[in-house]
Amino acid sequence: MTAPIQADLLIEGATIITMNDQRHVISDGALAIAADKIVAVGKREAVARSVTARRTIDRRRFVMTPGFIDAHIHITGDPITRGFARGGPEDSWSDRMSRWVIPIFLAQTPEDERISAQCAALAMMRYGTTCFLEAGTVVHLDTVMEGLAGTGIRGRVGQWVEGRAHNPQDQARKSAEAIAVLETEIARYPDNGGKLAACPVLVGHSTNSDDVWRAAKALADQYGLTLSAHMSPRTGDPDWYLANYGRRPLEHLADIGVLGPNVALTHLAQIDRSELEILAASGASAIHCAHAAFQGGFGLSQGGFYPEMIERGVNVMLGTDGIAADILSSARLMASVFRDACVDQDIFPPSTMLEMTTLSGARGLGMERQIGSLEVGKKADIVLHDTDLPEWGPVFDAPAQLALSAPPSGVHSVWIDGVQVLDDGHATLIDEAKLLADARQAGFALIARTQLPNRTSWPVL
Repeated sequence: MTAPIQADLLIEGATIITMNDQRHVISDGALAIAADKIVAVGKREAVARSVTARRTIDRRRFVMTPGFIDAHIHITGDPITRGFARGGPEDSWSDRMSRWVIPIFLAQTPEDERISAQCAALAMMRYGTTCFLEAGTVVHLDTVMEGLAGTGIRGRVGQWVEGRAHNPQDQARKSAEAIAVLETEIARYPDNGGKLAACPVLVGHSTNSDDVWRAAKALADQYGLTLSAHMSPRTGDPDWYLANYGRRPLEHLADIGVLGPNVALTHLAQIDRSELEILAASGASAIHCAHAAFQGGFGLSQGGFYPEMIERGVNVMLGTDGIAADILSSARLMASVFRDACVDQDIFPPSTMLEMTTLSGARGLGMERQIGSLEVGKKADIVLHDTDLPEWGPVFDAPAQLALSAPPSGVHSVWIDGVQVLDDGHATLIDEAKLLADARQAGFALIARTQLPNRTSWPVL
């Protein structure tokens, strides 16, 4: 007789969207957790016969999914200044970045970044995101990592790295300093199986020398990490690369040997067809941030190649860019805009939307053996969605309803690494009231230090 599987927790009765290779959806299912791993998943009666659990909970009205993955989010700066306008209609995109966005980022204190990172983590977990890739604008890495550790979230974080000098005579020194940041952050926070680790994240665009790109790729190769960077949201990047190298950005990155399956590039709104082919051939991932692209007027709906990327097998990940915390809404926005642009209601179906929020993110982070689906042996990163809401109605097709119509705020419970971090919509490891009060105070103080004017939409009396 086979000995029973020992588990710490057995969750019974939920409809389970496994995201396994067969894309099984298990009605009246059950999932068992031991420590940080899933040890059983299947039909409720079968799992109950094979598992002995210290604690069992009944979740019959819930839909269970793997945790979502946000592949591009600025976790500092934005969360405590989200409502502050960055420039106005008279400011160009580059002016908004140089005169508004970057000064706000650089004016943060370590405490500001700790509070901001915790707010970002809390918001993500409330919407079912259990793992994220930071966008590369963290200044005070040690404080941020300490703050994130207290939330229970899983993440890969990179410190701010810009390695191109304005004066060519300073280039060797600037590159060396940037490479040193990459090396030391990975040494301090190695990917040794824990929830948090550092990885080489470049600001990207035209901000890094070829030496820095090569060093970042070499570190990613050596330590099994993902190299990530912004690229080509607007025409400024292609124009700069053409003027300085005589070739477009992805042509140049391919030429210097820094593309590959462990590379993920964000935005890619202004690539051409030759770059699309380079991207597909390289195995690199693309990260689409729908809110940033469509609110920012990147032009993706008119000429973006994301439908073609999917057709060519490019791994497409999703990010919120810090503009939103809800990755499911990003998937919906992306799908809706491209369906309209292509006059095709069948592209980006619910199956693709859910894959981009789970498996594609895991694959792009090199973590597909650990997260992204609910299977035995994988990490217990689990989300329970409450269907006892009018937006759900009766559950006929759980994946389609979740992808298209379920309220993102219907996330009830979240486990990360087998630890429950959200229960009935509330964080279990964070004092939410104190954190939000601290965030309001820190946000006002941060903007005051920048001396930037508060430009409101309408007059405030």
